[in-house]
Amino acid sequence: MPHDPVPGLLARATEALEAEFSSLPAFDRAIYSDTAAIASVLDIVARRLGDNYPYFHPLYAGQMLKPPHPLARAAYALAMSINPNNHARDGGRASSQMEIEAVAQIAGMFGWTEYLGHLTSSGTIANLEALWVAGQTAPGRRIVASEQAHYTHHRISGVLQRDFASVPADVHGRMSLDALEVELRKGNVGTVVVTLGTTAIGAVDPLDQILTLRDRYGFRVHVDAAYGGYFCLIPDSLDEPARRACAAIGKADSIVIDPHKHGLQPYGCGCILFRDPAVGRFYKHDSPYTYFTSRELHLGEISLECSRAGAAAVALWATQRLLPLVPGGDFAHGLAQGRTAALDLDRRLRGHDLFEPLAAGCPELDIVVWKSAAKTLSRASELANSIFLKSESRNLHLALVQLPHSWFLPAGHAASGSAELVTCLRSVLMKPEHQEWLDRIWRELTAATAEATGESR
Repeated sequence: MPHDPVPGLLARATEALEAEFSSLPAFDRAIYSDTAAIASVLDIVARRLGDNYPYFHPLYAGQMLKPPHPLARAAYALAMSINPNNHARDGGRASSQMEIEAVAQIAGMFGWTEYLGHLTSSGTIANLEALWVAGQTAPGRRIVASEQAHYTHHRISGVLQRDFASVPADVHGRMSLDALEVELRKGNVGTVVVTLGTTAIGAVDPLDQILTLRDRYGFRVHVDAAYGGYFCLIPDSLDEPARRACAAIGKADSIVIDPHKHGLQPYGCGCILFRDPAVGRFYKHDSPYTYFTSRELHLGEISLECSRAGAAAVALWATQRLLPLVPGGDFAHGLAQGRTAALDLDRRLRGHDLFEPLAAGCPELDIVVWKSAAKTLSRASELANSIFLKSESRNLHLALVQLPHSWFLPAGHAASGSAELVTCLRSVLMKPEHQEWLDRIWRELTAATAEATGESR
């Protein structure tokens, strides 16, 4: 592992925090006094944690796992000395204010100054709130989302007892506008979930065109930008369809984004934003045990969750203080580096006869997928699994994904089995370091592929 600066950063900050409470009388904390025993257990914990993939390393290029910034880790740990609860200002006075300020920066990234929003423990809970509010505004109406949308939307619809319909995707992995309009003509659609950055391939649904359909059919637009929302900071690095979608995001009714994905935050840190602050009326409650020390609306009054980690807000605030969410800034530059690495890997794959990338074109964000060249789908899937394992033995960690075979066929070309799924390799190049390490990643990938195909002959 690289040198960890967090312990050193924490030492000085911990002293400063202790000084803030130095006027309090001392008291015994006997339960914490056996530091030798605590250290012994921590040694065991460290060894147990070694049983993990090296998510922090550039050679880990598999799932959506981006290491939090050292400042985020340090700020989170420092806040845990107090363990604030952002359910109310009584439980997290400083961290609640920091949450309000951090969320305002995220909303500003989408051009919103008037909104309602807060942090959540995950993108799933953030999406749950969005669809719950949508149901309150239009009771009994259906929810529709792309077949490539995260499965959580179908599951959440079941929890909320709302009818859900899955809309087919096109060869780009985007929601098909023709298929969406078929659902809209059936009537009773209350909410269309638009995905900016699908989990499988990072596809960006055509938000700008879906908003045009909203004008005609009258439905609520919820944007699940849990993965792709931050790419709105680097529009010039995106292809035109994704750029248009990002430009239109401010017209959505609600937006979800996950700072614990591209936002350099520890798990769990999601964020939900509503364009109309008046939806806060749906959260109104009058419980006798609520907090009354503040006349201002507290965060627990606009969240389905009650207790929430104030430390997550502190970490996010600190990170955004160091790396503001502005185009051209250091944070945006890190996103652009991952995007560049993805385009470079895709280019190399297209020039190699053992790989078959997506026929529709290059990645929209920083996720790259490809299938192995083979005479049959079963052989292609078998090779993908073999390359996955052989890459791992070389310390290159990829991921596997099942995609429609038709996505790898030339435009207009139909073949037997084109509707079937094939196991493919997938790489999420979301670390800024991936750009610098791409030569090494390519070397290990091609060596693992040569080994796998050589053994299969």
